[in-house]
Amino acid sequence: MTGKKKKNLKLWIVTGIAIMFCTVGSGFYRNLSADDETYKGLKIFSDVIDLVEKNYVDPVDTKELIQKAIQGMVGSLDPHSQLLPPEAFEELQIDTRGEFGGIGIVITMEKGLLTVISPIEGTPAHKAGVKSGDIIIKVDGESTKDMMLWEAVKKMRGLKGEKVLITVVRKGVSKPMDFELVRDIIPIESVKSLLAKPGYGYVRVTNFQENTSDDLETALRNLETGEVPLKGLILDLRDNPGGLLNQAIEISDFFLEEGTIVSIKGRQKRHTKIFDAHRDRIKRDYPMVVLINAGSASASEIVAGALQDHKRALILGVTSFGKGSVQTVETLRDGYGLKFTIARYYTPNGRSIQAQGIVPDIEVKQQYIEDAEDTEQGDEDALLKEKDLKNHLEAYPYVEDESGTQDQPLDEKDKSKKIKQQKKVESRYGPLSIEGLQEDNQVMRALEILVGYDIFKSSAR
Repeated sequence: MTGKKKKNLKLWIVTGIAIMFCTVGSGFYRNLSADDETYKGLKIFSDVIDLVEKNYVDPVDTKELIQKAIQGMVGSLDPHSQLLPPEAFEELQIDTRGEFGGIGIVITMEKGLLTVISPIEGTPAHKAGVKSGDIIIKVDGESTKDMMLWEAVKKMRGLKGEKVLITVVRKGVSKPMDFELVRDIIPIESVKSLLAKPGYGYVRVTNFQENTSDDLETALRNLETGEVPLKGLILDLRDNPGGLLNQAIEISDFFLEEGTIVSIKGRQKRHTKIFDAHRDRIKRDYPMVVLINAGSASASEIVAGALQDHKRALILGVTSFGKGSVQTVETLRDGYGLKFTIARYYTPNGRSIQAQGIVPDIEVKQQYIEDAEDTEQGDEDALLKEKDLKNHLEAYPYVEDESGTQDQPLDEKDKSKKIKQQKKVESRYGPLSIEGLQEDNQVMRALEILVGYDIFKSSAR
């Protein structure tokens, strides 16, 4: 299977990237009168809009009211369903293309503050000295307070050569700092690789975008044609939030000769499919270790689950995020999009990882090495997971018990859990180095396993 075979189903997490375009016409209203309760509900909605519009103490924007009402309705379904305004819909499409015009930073909204996770190496922001942890308080003089994440992203993206001014607050610096940056084309490099040691390859996949399978195939070919034959491979899917479903399938197919890769099951027959592996021209039968953590979600969990169920790879790390649902985005009129969940996906053995995650074969927590005398264990158990999100789907569809009542969702976990950014998450966007891998205890443990397996296999001959 090659990167040219594009399938339309996509996967999403909090910042998820993936879309399928369909057309929604006026046929929605065709059978409205057939459902009396729906019709009555819409009449009440219409009455409320009319009363508020005419009598509220201040003038209201009716279009904005309706948009927020739809957003609330869709958002009540699950954490990954939402109405996308034209600007957000456009940004969503850009995220899957592999490059865009911008300044080159990875950002998040932390405690309501627009925070830099990391500047991407070689980009305008990186060259100007923007650092991980910087808080962006203004973009072109406009405050980022109460700004949606996608709004901030849109303001900083733009055409190559255009200028943008960002104002940041930095810990240890008394005054805000201004950075006037000239936008450039920012490539999104989703695959990085090197030889961990002769005969043992290391590949990091940071997300699943349009060309990820092609880039991985190139990286594997380079590793496989080195001076020393490839004896083992470490596939690093840590902090990989997912992306395109077809890319997860193609990447899994690189390492599997037959059998199911993943199945998806929804209410509609067209949303129920089984994806199988195909025999490849290049046989990749070397041993593998796949690294996962609490930030591994969606498409990355499909790959890990497929390789684990087929016993093709050893999974090492900590339990993954647990996003086992499939979303689609359908185009609406006036540039809007509707992202909503259409199916759950299941590993080859029929496991749903929704709100459960992929459990590693060998649990090894990340250990951050601050210096020669100080180490700190990464608190990965405190990271937010799918099961902690409001309105999350359960692993399997509800079933009725003998009394005719439905099973109820599990009690929600403590909502006070905070997302802890791993101290070295910025390394995902920086260059790979042998020195960096040597400081990573999970990578070193994986390498030890591969080397040990080769020694054992050799001695058994």
